[in-house]
Amino acid sequence: MLFHTWTFLIFFLVAFAGYFSLRRTPLWTPWLLLASYVFYGWWNPFYLILIVYSTALDFVVVEIMDRCAVRGPGRRAWLVVSIVNNLSLLGFFKYADFFIENLNTLFGLQIEEAARVMPFGLEYLLPVGISFYTFQSMSYTIDFYRGKIARERNFIRFATFAAFFPQLVAGPIERATHLLPQFLRPPAITTRHLTDGATLFLIGLFKKIALSNYLALYVERIYDSPADYGSAALLLATFCFAWQIYFDFSGYTDMARGVARMMGFDLMLNFYHPYLATGLSDFWSRWHISLSTWFRDYVYLPLGGNRRGALLTYRNLLIVFLVSGFWHGAAWHFIVWGALHAVGIVLTRALERSGWYRERCPVSLKRAWVFAFVCFAWIFFRARTLDEAWLIVTRIFAGIWQDPACPLLMLALVAAVWAYQLTSASKRLQGILTAGPVRIATAASMVI
Repeated sequence: MLFHTWTFLIFFLVAFAGYFSLRRTPLWTPWLLLASYVFYGWWNPFYLILIVYSTALDFVVVEIMDRCAVRGPGRRAWLVVSIVNNLSLLGFFKYADFFIENLNTLFGLQIEEAARVMPFGLEYLLPVGISFYTFQSMSYTIDFYRGKIARERNFIRFATFAAFFPQLVAGPIERATHLLPQFLRPPAITTRHLTDGATLFLIGLFKKIALSNYLALYVERIYDSPADYGSAALLLATFCFAWQIYFDFSGYTDMARGVARMMGFDLMLNFYHPYLATGLSDFWSRWHISLSTWFRDYVYLPLGGNRRGALLTYRNLLIVFLVSGFWHGAAWHFIVWGALHAVGIVLTRALERSGWYRERCPVSLKRAWVFAFVCFAWIFFRARTLDEAWLIVTRIFAGIWQDPACPLLMLALVAAVWAYQLTSASKRLQGILTAGPVRIATAASMVI
């Protein structure tokens, strides 16, 4: 079930009405859990088994850990059980065919793909949101092990945290320390919650429908047959894809945050004007914040972070970005995308920390080079294969210029959004955007 459908509107009206009616009774969390399972199971009811299994196992694991000595071997062993369990689910459904295909290619094997060995003739499909809810559930067990959160003793409450429908499918990836306490008691719902939530949802809907889907029409035409187009078209398609993926990801999380806000819940900010970043490290502090901070806290820092010298710091950065690329997709071009960002951060880390770069280098120049680098890396993210990505790169630099046939309206919409973000980032001008008439005019324009 997708947010930008009439089906979801009907679902949300029913879910919200039941939640509002029951929120002063003990049934409000069971109702939210039921609504979340209906939302998730609408696409494929079979995969409810996976999320229930993952939730139940982590709940029981933490209960057992709670009885073990603090930081003792027993706790560590059960933490490993949780991590292996979640990564095994993710690995089978998302990465099994990738590994099988590469093993067959490298060693001449004939291992059957996972799609052909599913039990009982079940259809093999990637469960929606599995990359998100496995990470979210793992954050609970890891944070409990670290002593950052107390054990949740109510299974319904924990299951609601793990399956909370606004952020279940595409994030943000919430931490147990932030979201789980919000289910201890029904949150207040005020007029401000409703208006702020509806505004966030409208912004996200506009990003998804009017911007991302519109840009996708041009991007898909070019990237589906890159050999047919020259440098200008490929450059513009890459530029448009950079904005398409931003509008798509951030639009969905805006809608998720808006839905949650209308119900009185607070979800973390996931995107903060990433294309205004003045460095690659700054970009990753603004892009998919819930994911980048997850990798920072649960991969980068446990590896040692930047505490063991420059060489190991660069090693840790490389590992994190390779894992991040692989998390986004089970293909080599995603891994290359992650590696490009790792190399970029390693090569520019010292520069970005220098006094000249921070104080004397023009902000516009810093933003321009970061955006150019990010767009270059997006080629490897969007292309269907490494060969196609390399073809696009070589044709862009070959200088074969043809009419890109890019609609001016498409570029005007992106320019308008970029100008809006630049204005909001300016301390002198941001007050203009908060004025009542401007907000009303902006909302009306998005609706139109």
